[in-house]
Amino acid sequence: MEGITFDAAAALPEDHRSGLFLGRVAGPDGPSPILVRDGIAYDMAKVAPTVSLLVEQGHFDPQAGEPIGPVEGLRLLSPVDLQCVKASGVTFAVSALERVIEERARGDASAAAEVRGRLESRVGGSIRSIVPGTPEAAALKAALIEDGMWSQYLEVAIGPDAEIFTKSPVLSTVGWGAEIGIRSDSTWNNPEPEVVLLVDPTGKAVGATLGNDVNLRDFEGRSALLLGKAKDNNASCSLGPLFRLFDDSFTMDDVRSAEIDLLIEGEEGYRLEGRSSMNQISRDPEDLVRQSMSEHQYPDGFALFLGTLFAPTEDRDEPGRGFTHKVGDVVTISTPRLGRLVNRVTTSKAAAPWTAGIGGLLRNLAGRGLL
Repeated sequence: MEGITFDAAAALPEDHRSGLFLGRVAGPDGPSPILVRDGIAYDMAKVAPTVSLLVEQGHFDPQAGEPIGPVEGLRLLSPVDLQCVKASGVTFAVSALERVIEERARGDASAAAEVRGRLESRVGGSIRSIVPGTPEAAALKAALIEDGMWSQYLEVAIGPDAEIFTKSPVLSTVGWGAEIGIRSDSTWNNPEPEVVLLVDPTGKAVGATLGNDVNLRDFEGRSALLLGKAKDNNASCSLGPLFRLFDDSFTMDDVRSAEIDLLIEGEEGYRLEGRSSMNQISRDPEDLVRQSMSEHQYPDGFALFLGTLFAPTEDRDEPGRGFTHKVGDVVTISTPRLGRLVNRVTTSKAAAPWTAGIGGLLRNLAGRGLL
């Protein structure tokens, strides 16, 4: 799917003509930030040569750019460039339990079913009603410690501090229609359909898009210290299709109430559907932004994955082994207000190599007279 042109009708929300969208396209001379209104794309490179600078300036007036026609037919890139890509983990009760299961199963998918049954019988109901960092959360923690069932994943699920980590290096993410990668030596993995916030250098969230925070359950399950290998690999993070900027027609409350649908279609006819309901998140999106910046600065802004409720447990092949990806799977993540993000699964080794880094971008922009 790498390099295919953008089909707005298949990817943008039905009400896209009432919103303002921000993204990046691959032009004949190099990448450019764009704004999209009423289905028309405007090249903003002469206003601000990067998405990060455009967001910093807060100059979201399409008329200041150059119209380049309907967004259909353009080749979309990931809608971030110089922003750091951060992610918040274990922000839903169900995902917290699944992380504990990975840990206790030591990354062995065949052992997960038995661990899941024991853990859910003990905390499955109570953890869903707990507000992180409250006295009730502390009481549940004490009870689980006494039972010998405490976990580092439960700490970030119901403790005062959220898990915030760096998902991908700057400029390494892929966009709509690109292949997305899993490690070739992983045998237990899954997509993570999420809402992703776009945050400016001051900590203000200015918009949202969809993302796939690919997860390797076997690697992280063996040891949380393998999080880097589980999360940060070539083509292992996709974003898109475009950021929908916050305005009167789309606000943070739309993020809080979003229903994120997931569809996985395998080449052998396999089909799996799932849903992640943002109204079940344990930590408010704005709290996650605040925690991301509590003692850190992001002069180019950042993108923040908000976590997912989705944790597939249905068996794909062998009984008791649950779900794992196969090369060729097509993953579609969608929600009515943000559209559809579509990627095909390959291995990180087979995916197109990441070759355009920060230095290459700066040389390109300088050569085009944009710096």
